[in-house]
This record gives sequence, C-alpha cells and structure tokens, in this order.
Amino acid sequence: MSAPHLRYAGAPHDRQVRALEEITRASPRLMQVLVALRGLDLPDWWIVSGAIYNSVWNALTGRADMYGVKDIDLFYFDPDTSFEAEDRVIGRVSAATPGAPPVETRNQARVHLWFEAHFGHARAPLASSVEAIGHFASRTHAVALRLEADDSLSLHAPYGLDDIFSFRLVPNTAMPSRETHTAKAARQQALWPELEFVPWPGDVPAQKSAQKGDQR
Repeated sequence: MSAPHLRYAGAPHDRQVRALEEITRASPRLMQVLVALRGLDLPDWWIVSGAIYNSVWNALTGRADMYGVKDIDLFYFDPDTSFEAEDRVIGRVSAATPGAPPVETRNQARVHLWFEAHFGHARAPLASSVEAIGHFASRTHAVALRLEADDSLSLHAPYGLDDIFSFRLVPNTAMPSRETHTAKAARQQALWPELEFVPWPGDVPAQKSAQKGDQR
C-alpha cells in the first residue's frame, strides 16, 4: 500500500485537478490573494509555482498552511516593459494583499531584460505569462492558477499534475537550468523529505546529495 501522502499519485488527471482545487480553496492565504488579484484585473495574471505545489505537499503531509512558502509568485503580462510601470503594479498588489507570505510580482514581458544578469544566460522575449510557466527549471513547478469572475479556478499545468502529487522533482530541459533545478531540489527536500529528486539528464542518479542549499 502506498504512503498516505501519495494517495493521488497516478490518479486520473481530472481527479488530481479536483484535489488541487480542494486544497487551494482550503488555504486561507491562497484564497485571500486570489480574490484580491481578481479585483485588480491585471493582464494575463496567474499565481504560479511554489505557493501552489507547496500547498499540495503541506496538505497531503499534514503540515501547516503556507509552511515553507517564502512568497507567492504572481505573473502578469503588460507590453509596457518600463521599470516604472512594473513598480506601480507591485505597489498596487502589495497594498491589496497584506499579510504573509508576501506576493512577489513580475511582469513577464520584461523578463528578458534582466534574465541574463540573474541566471547567467540570455533568453528571448516572452509572448505571454503562460509561455513563461512552461520554462520553469523543474517540470513539477510548472503550475498556475487564476480565480475567475464566476469563482471558478482556471488551471495551467503544461506538464500535468502527477509529478506534484507523486512528490517527484523532475527537470525541465526547455532551458539550460541544471543548477537552478538542483538548488531548488536541495531546499525543498530539506523541507519536504518525502520528495524524490530526479537529476538533470547526464548527472549521477540518486542525488539525495542535493540536500542543503539555497533557493527561492
């Protein structure tokens, strides 16, 4: 019999979607932020990555809501790529979402302007927030939610949800992100030891060695 935290591993996609929605709606902080962001009506906005999959891991392992979540990542897409425009949106989001963890806001239309300095390699301009979600260093992390006007949740998960529900960190070779994948896994395995780390292609398998490191 599989461990209780793996009860949705390998389940049909629609069952995993329902489980994700139930977990999201049970999180006071996630719902507070989703409702507030819906009110701001930013272009092509999504809550992405850690706050979502961390919430799944916390719920299925009996940990507290928002355990291990440093911030709630917000993507939006505005063709105005000026720093000043993004800074105004950051201020609006911060005012609308008081509390912890904070919301980290990034205009995906201007990512290419700072990406190389931060990650060490250039990238082409993105066409949408959805495109950016498919480029996370781990396929497991590629998940996004948005609360719609009718209170339904829209989901974008280009690689599905099974890696999340299987507690499996799988690399995404769409970008040269080996170091980021390994560093993120190190931090996450320290917080959620139930996680299985799948190394970057060509690396030595079974790197439970990626234990102590830093990541956002």
